[in-house]
Amino acid sequence: MALIGVFDSGVGGLSILDEALRQLPQHDYIYLADSANAPYGEKSSNWIAARSLALCKHLTTQGCDAIVIACNTATAEAIAQIRAELSIPIIGVEPGIKPAAMQSQNGIVGVLATEATLKSDKFNALLATLPDQCRFIKQAGAGLVPLIEAGKADSEETLDLLSKHLEPILDAGSDTLVLGCTHYPFLRKSIRKLLGDTITLIDTSDAVVRQLKRQLEALDHRFDSGERGSVLLISSKDEASLLAMAKDLLSIDLNLHSIDCAFLGEVS
Repeated sequence: MALIGVFDSGVGGLSILDEALRQLPQHDYIYLADSANAPYGEKSSNWIAARSLALCKHLTTQGCDAIVIACNTATAEAIAQIRAELSIPIIGVEPGIKPAAMQSQNGIVGVLATEATLKSDKFNALLATLPDQCRFIKQAGAGLVPLIEAGKADSEETLDLLSKHLEPILDAGSDTLVLGCTHYPFLRKSIRKLLGDTITLIDTSDAVVRQLKRQLEALDHRFDSGERGSVLLISSKDEASLLAMAKDLLSIDLNLHSIDCAFLGEVS
């Protein structure tokens, strides 16, 4: 049984934790939400890199065997440095533009992500590897993360803002939409309310967890007792709120796990 750290700027990475608990329920998890500093997508590259490294180092002091950076912005800005400094497996996330390009019927793909992700060298290097005949409509989802963090993913306010962000993507004729931030899968209901089933939605939670599983197997963490591991939720803002959000947003029944929450103090 392994101890797995899952780190995000806020509650977005719960979409990754949800999939991990579905595929790998026997392991123990620490979910670290840096909600006091969310959203990361509007901060400088240097700040994101330094903060992400510090939080991942903190997770290693808690005994984590592997860490999932469940934040597209942190992955884009910091994963190379984190992997260079830490000796445990580090799994990142990135917008699913490659599977989107393969699934699109008309070759027009919308990408909804944070400004920092869209401007990052890592994202643009990935974009450069894809066929020229596929056109990507990039749109920064400014303001969406704070609304999701506030528990308003399905509110009229979110619906109005989301509609404005989706407009250029729809106007371009996109038939596929990449959810390029781990917060955005929690907008599926709102997106469907606006668009119905007219667009294919792409997120990479399943692929990320399958990669985590491969890394754990390489470390010989394949033990499956049939039991469910524990979940510790840590927040830099409000641990009780994080627990409430987890119970609301996760499709997995947390009551099947030993669950606890804690406040994150100063991290150097």
